[in-house]
Amino acid sequence: MTNTLKVYNPGTGDFIDDVETDSLSAIEEKIIASHTAFLQWSKTSAAERSSLLRKWYDLILANKSELAALMTAENGKPLKEAEGEVVYAAGYIEWFAEEAKRVYGRTIPASTTDKRMLVTREAVGPVAAITPWNFPAAMITRKAAPALAAGCTFLIKPAPDTPLTAIRLVELAYEAGIPKDVMQYVNGNGEEIGKLFTKHPLIRKISFTGSTPVGKQLMKQSANSIKHVSMELGGHAPLIVDEYADIEHAVKQSVASKFRNAGQTCVCANRLLVHTSVKEEFVRQFTNAVSELRVGVGTEEVDIGPIINKKGFDKIVSQVEDAQKKGAVVCTGGTYLSDEKKGFYFVNPTVLDQVTDDMTIMHEETFGPVAPITTYSDIDEAIRLANDTPFGLAAYFFTENYRRGLYIAENLKYGIIGWNDGGPSAVQAPFGGMKESGVGREGGIEGIEPYLETKYISIGI
Repeated sequence: MTNTLKVYNPGTGDFIDDVETDSLSAIEEKIIASHTAFLQWSKTSAAERSSLLRKWYDLILANKSELAALMTAENGKPLKEAEGEVVYAAGYIEWFAEEAKRVYGRTIPASTTDKRMLVTREAVGPVAAITPWNFPAAMITRKAAPALAAGCTFLIKPAPDTPLTAIRLVELAYEAGIPKDVMQYVNGNGEEIGKLFTKHPLIRKISFTGSTPVGKQLMKQSANSIKHVSMELGGHAPLIVDEYADIEHAVKQSVASKFRNAGQTCVCANRLLVHTSVKEEFVRQFTNAVSELRVGVGTEEVDIGPIINKKGFDKIVSQVEDAQKKGAVVCTGGTYLSDEKKGFYFVNPTVLDQVTDDMTIMHEETFGPVAPITTYSDIDEAIRLANDTPFGLAAYFFTENYRRGLYIAENLKYGIIGWNDGGPSAVQAPFGGMKESGVGREGGIEGIEPYLETKYISIGI
């Protein structure tokens, strides 16, 4: 009997499709096939790999509407956001199609005349990746594109909530001419598949985007075979509104950061730290802007879609209730539309004022459309509060004072910083965190490095 994974629309609770899961023995066969394919794929020319990636890019854009509709159905995000993600996801393929042709080595001047010293770069080997549900296209292409460009083969395990986008992306890769064993997908139990990936000697690299606890476990499991690992893990992003900020601009960018994908992003603002002198005006404008956001099923003209599942919904409700019990004031939102029987959960975009440090929401990632606001009077206090977390993925601040801005940027301990910018992610820029928010970078010229080994050759002549 074949086991299946049932996929539902989080906005309506409607059943979408059954996806066949892979047994561990079937995954073993795919890993072996990936290894065998690597022996050939890694020897192809950079120009050939680049050309195939470019064809994949073109096919994704040609099928943008289909992919976006599929993504909205299984993920719930508004269709306009889904379409934007398809373009964003394709952008990584276009970028690394070019980077494939720029994997350079070098010669080193020898200390004697009878030697020549060379440094070359080569693909690390078969790669296994585990990706989350919140960006079911971009989190795949951000890993697959540099892996394939470098000459690695690629095996993806998508999130159980959103496997359909992954499957369609792989199908389009095949249509582009990328060999089937070079890029494959598997579906099934995440814990079991993670253990198989990390212990298997033929897998030479693990790439993971998800929670910090799971990332730590995968790193531990990978240690026995000394695998290469890239980890993009949890965050708790602060957003500082300085006394010298352009309030109107800060509000617009803060809304964009906090409420994208219903706040279900790892880099969205989680804590808003506002200078006391501008707090009243910022809260007024911010609350007005948030109260205008439309909530509903992603196929409609909305700004905020559903929460992915009951677990995520319960966490959000718990944090809001905890904050209210401890004195937080709800400026807008704080209400919900859910139906556990049908299986859909919506949170109306919420602004909490008078938030204090003893509230859970100030220390745990929310992953929902809730913006807690607290105040500060001294910039060093704001920086201390912003850095007071084990995470270091993304941070934001708003100021028109360049001296103040440079001071803040240099003292925030985060891998991604948006200065007067609520959306700093870009295919040509490195993405990744400090501290417990991860290891390695994705995107930019740095994004291909984790998929390459360095080899030094000393030649006696």
